[in-house]
Amino acid sequence: MYSNHRTTLTAAALLTATAALVAGCGRGPSAGAGPAEPGCPEALAGAEASVQGAEKPDASWTGPTSGPPAVPGKTIVYVAQTMTNPGVAGVAKGLAEAAKTIGWTVRVIDGDGTPAGIQAALSQAITLKPSGIVIGGFDPFLTSQQVARARAAHIPVIGWHAVGSPGPSEDPPLFTNVTTQVEDVAKISADWIIARSKGDAGVVLFTDDSIPFAKNKSELIKRELATCSGTRLLTSQNIPIPDASNRTPQAVSSLLSRFRNEWTYSVAINDLYFADAAPAFRAAGKPGAGPPFNIGAGDGDPSAFQRINSQQYQAATVPEPLSQQGWQIVDEFNRAFSGRPASGYVAPVHISTTDNSKGATTWDPSGYREAYEKIWRR
Repeated sequence: MYSNHRTTLTAAALLTATAALVAGCGRGPSAGAGPAEPGCPEALAGAEASVQGAEKPDASWTGPTSGPPAVPGKTIVYVAQTMTNPGVAGVAKGLAEAAKTIGWTVRVIDGDGTPAGIQAALSQAITLKPSGIVIGGFDPFLTSQQVARARAAHIPVIGWHAVGSPGPSEDPPLFTNVTTQVEDVAKISADWIIARSKGDAGVVLFTDDSIPFAKNKSELIKRELATCSGTRLLTSQNIPIPDASNRTPQAVSSLLSRFRNEWTYSVAINDLYFADAAPAFRAAGKPGAGPPFNIGAGDGDPSAFQRINSQQYQAATVPEPLSQQGWQIVDEFNRAFSGRPASGYVAPVHISTTDNSKGATTWDPSGYREAYEKIWRR
């Protein structure tokens, strides 16, 4: 299934690049016409406009302002893919904060990043007979038997980065899935590379093909990069997130030897790859401020912001509003317990850089705490 999907995307990317060339956007109309301007002017203009919008400072709350009052006395179990994933851990922290505000109890069970561990963790969660269960950052199809047991027990399940799209899901059965729109995250991270490089970049992509959500994100990044003929994907590195600390340094050293100065930009489906890459870049004598200039297409954990603010081997991130999403999960459960539909809210994408983060260590937009508290206290 995945190989066919990859072939389709690659073909689409080639057709897009070919169409751009025909339109006079890229390497020039014919051989021997002299040096061509790198990149693709139309794609570059679009990327620059998108990035400018995404880098704007904090905006007003656009999420729900109405909903059911708090249902008292609920218990939530958060089943984490692995708490070593900063995004998963960040959502758990926001969930605990929101649960305390609404008067609920939260328990976290760590799946330790393995299929067996995740299945055992979800089985344990079901035996606790909680009011609701969160699938924190893993594919529900890995735990189809456990999800079916939760459904049979009438325990609502909410996902965070569990499936490819935000909102309710019939298969697997999720009351809702909380995430930014993966297409938007992938597009804006690729657009940042196109815009910053002025359409001339050699790119390395770091991904985890074992997670369908991450695999889909990386394919979408490739497709957007291909809209500009000057942004060349040098290679895609498939490194499972639980193995990142062990495998990334060696992979980076090998890539630096292979591509040398041709490697000017990197994009990763998760910021943690750059934490593990930093020692290898440093050992090779690469400057912390780049090149290569590195952007994380999620999740925007504190260590990513620290690298960005200190200009140490990461230039930007497309952060999830992790704490806000933890609060949203609580609000979505409250709607489920009240017999209401999911809110349908999807957080907009944002790019954090040295220039606009102002020393922050997380992307924590304003307004959501007050909005949710007002809803719950009615």
